[in-house]
Amino acid sequence: MSDEELLCQFENCTLDGGQWTHRSHVKVAFLYLRRFPFEEALEHLRRGIKSYNASRHVEEGPTSGYNETTTVAFAHLIAATDRAYGMVMPTSTADEFCDTHPQLMSAKLLRLYYSPEQRMKPEAKTVFVPPDLAPFPHH
Repeated sequence: MSDEELLCQFENCTLDGGQWTHRSHVKVAFLYLRRFPFEEALEHLRRGIKSYNASRHVEEGPTSGYNETTTVAFAHLIAATDRAYGMVMPTSTADEFCDTHPQLMSAKLLRLYYSPEQRMKPEAKTVFVPPDLAPFPHH
């Protein structure tokens, strides 16, 4: 699927549920970050994930549904990776970006930045909770 098809299906909430994987999250974030300034890209991402989840009747719970801290944290890491390596190892598609930066393909990456206690705070679901183990790289 092309980048445009992915974004279109994501935004229209027609993306098959089985295709909404961690990799797809990273790809969508990368595409928004390439098109918009960070805060605007983040707003598109937030709104899109919440709409997509609602269309799929994803239940909001302590470990399910939208998570603000996870979304913001990965957006920071994706933006920093693209800024640091984009000139040296340019990528033209979201798949290329994911293939070039496999460290972002692990949902467990946030363990380098967050203790379990920090990530599992109830407020981390709805507001961004900063990392407590290491700061994010600058972007």
